[in-house]
Amino acid sequence: MAKHVGAKLPDDLIEILKKGKTVAVLATFSEKGLPHTTPIQWVYPKGVDGVLISINKEHTGYYNMVWQKKVMLCFMDENNMAYSVLGRAGVVRAPSMVHPLMNVVRIDIIDIKSDRSVLTRVDQGVKWSYTSTEAAELCDSLQNELKELAQSL
Repeated sequence: MAKHVGAKLPDDLIEILKKGKTVAVLATFSEKGLPHTTPIQWVYPKGVDGVLISINKEHTGYYNMVWQKKVMLCFMDENNMAYSVLGRAGVVRAPSMVHPLMNVVRIDIIDIKSDRSVLTRVDQGVKWSYTSTEAAELCDSLQNELKELAQSL
């Protein structure tokens, strides 16, 4: 059963996001009302009331969030972490300082609900690895850009 958490990131979610190894699912709607989901690997907490993400400027999820503004992020990871975060998106850096195809978006939190179940438990989230050393360098640079922006915005 979903439980309202409030508009501040819970401590367990902040800690997972700071590790830089979780995958969020970004949910958006198109102008035609079609739902769209996008896995997001570059996400970092902006204090307790927002998150920063890096997303390809050509991606449908990016177009949708620029048009609609309201988005939902779903997080599931180890230690039975399961949250859905409703937020309002705004572009803060276009393009990214790291890659010209990537843009940085801030999502200010409107509401958070816990999606933990009394019947099941999330033991781990989506696990991923880099496909090359070049990919690792790019991904680490994108994540570091979010960390730096989290301190300066």
